[in-house]
Amino acid sequence: MQAINARLSMLAFYGGMDVLDVARYLAGLLLVLGLIGAAGLATRKFGVPGLAKPNATRRLHIVETLMLSPRQRLAIIRRDGVEHLVLITAAGASVIEAGFAAPGVVAKEKIAQEKTESAP
Repeated sequence: MQAINARLSMLAFYGGMDVLDVARYLAGLLLVLGLIGAAGLATRKFGVPGLAKPNATRRLHIVETLMLSPRQRLAIIRRDGVEHLVLITAAGASVIEAGFAAPGVVAKEKIAQEKTESAP
């Protein structure tokens, strides 16, 4: 009788879980984490209406940043093919140079200009 009580108390302690139950719980956890990750990737790729746009339709990009000091940073920001150099500090932001063309845009314009000049 004492052995049966000890066995029942061990089953109550361990909850009667065997290896198959633990495997099911872990598989369920992995499935849920995988679904959360897939939803995050889909949100990044396609965007959420009203919350974020997909990267392909965004007009504003940070091209490059450079840390000058712990409180100062230079950033090149591109909007519609035009780049701006901005100094960002703890006190605010200042435009250092505005309206210069992006390097890819300048190269495309030169190629187009050469094609029009070489055409008879």
